[in-house]
Amino acid sequence: MKISIVTVCLNSDETIEDTIKSVLVQSYDDIEYIIVDGGSTDGTLSIIDKYRDKISKCVSEPDEGLYDAMNKGTKLASGDLIAFLNSDDIYDNKDTIADMTNFIQTRKLDAGYGDIKYVSKNNPNRVVRYWKTGEYKKGSFRRGWVIPHPAFFCRREYFERYGYFESSFKIAADFELMLRFIEKNHIRIGYLPKMIATMRVGGESTNLKGIMRGNIEIMKSFRMNNMYYSPMFFLRKPILKLRQLIFRKVP
Repeated sequence: MKISIVTVCLNSDETIEDTIKSVLVQSYDDIEYIIVDGGSTDGTLSIIDKYRDKISKCVSEPDEGLYDAMNKGTKLASGDLIAFLNSDDIYDNKDTIADMTNFIQTRKLDAGYGDIKYVSKNNPNRVVRYWKTGEYKKGSFRRGWVIPHPAFFCRREYFERYGYFESSFKIAADFELMLRFIEKNHIRIGYLPKMIATMRVGGESTNLKGIMRGNIEIMKSFRMNNMYYSPMFFLRKPILKLRQLIFRKVP
């Protein structure tokens, strides 16, 4: 089974080398690695060039934002599975892709997901938040449950069947896509209770303005898919996050 890993980036010279290395070190053999750069003006492209012979496809051109870039990468992909690893994220260990691919294949799933951890931007050894995703149950999305996007691996055919990321969104297009695939169209998913990726804290979705915009986009996501959500959604979501912050030691 071939897997396509997509990394999107823009002016990411401080972190992208770690991201690239975490993909190239994987023990799984059949990986197509795609990098979509938004036209970086720092040293990002120079770093990418160091690994050009090991990167399957790379484009660098202006785009209309994060999710437009992800759509470009998705449409370039030829793998049976697609996963996304942003330019400040890394896979947890060298067997991550092998473990997830084997999990999806042996259980005949359409998609699989696992856990992630957040670390300090300035000290990657300090765990700030541990996101234990847990098992999906029908209706979970409506009650504030969310899958961390870097931990989500999905068969390419469902992007072609059910559509790509909503590129007009800035924060929550990954939520909308997974809501559409899982809750609306009922693809078969499974939870692999293993650490999949490490993310650095920060980014637009974590500041107040980003949180507000993300919540607005989440509401739009339900409306776009003709689905309702619990009024408790926006209360439960921060409670779940608070628990992750308090119990941040990885079991």
